Amino acid sequence: MIKILILEDDELFLETLEDFLSDEGFVVKCAKDGEEVLDYCFEEKYDLYLLDINVPKISGIDLLKRLREANDTTPTIYLTSHKDKDMLTKGFLSGCDDYLKKPVDLDELLLRINSLLKRSGKFKEQIELIDDLVFDVKNRRLLKGQDDLNLTSKVIDLLELFLEEKDSIITKEMIINRLWSYNEDYSEGSIRVYINNLKKIFGKDSIKNLKGIGYKFEL
Repeated sequence: MIKILILEDDELFLETLEDFLSDEGFVVKCAKDGEEVLDYCFEEKYDLYLLDINVPKISGIDLLKRLREANDTTPTIYLTSHKDKDMLTKGFLSGCDDYLKKPVDLDELLLRINSLLKRSGKFKEQIELIDDLVFDVKNRRLLKGQDDLNLTSKVIDLLELFLEEKDSIITKEMIINRLWSYNEDYSEGSIRVYINNLKKIFGKDSIKNLKGIGYKFEL
């Protein structure tokens, strides 16, 4: 899945970004200062950076300069309250690909992210699975060859969760939080039905039932 690293020292805004992007299916890592970002970049690679400019220890601009000097070409969007042209010019000269002024419209941010990922060739609109099965990410459809299997929205929600957490343990609580909103009543029986729907498609051994723990999706 697409991994995004966020640098933001406003804790409330950071939580908002993390929740929003996680709900959109991205894997999100959060940092509150520039040094923390460098540590994370040393440990693993990311597909996109979202960087605030005024942050502790290393500013977003100096941080990106250092990353670019180390041949890190990861697509980058600045999220900034700066409005003067000089600062925006410095931002682009440091190697950013795009910027959004705060307060950020989350729907616009998502459009910018997807556009940038597509240009960089990192955004997958389709995920090839097994036995001629393809998941259409954009349209939320599971296809068998050219045929749409016409799964219900809840089954698609469950499949997206399993794909995001493939080979990891998925608890019942994770399923409930994904498939039902806070004011909806969930059904244990419905969970079993949705899981069995996917088993019929991917095979009975594709979803392991870990008694008392949760489930694991394996292809």
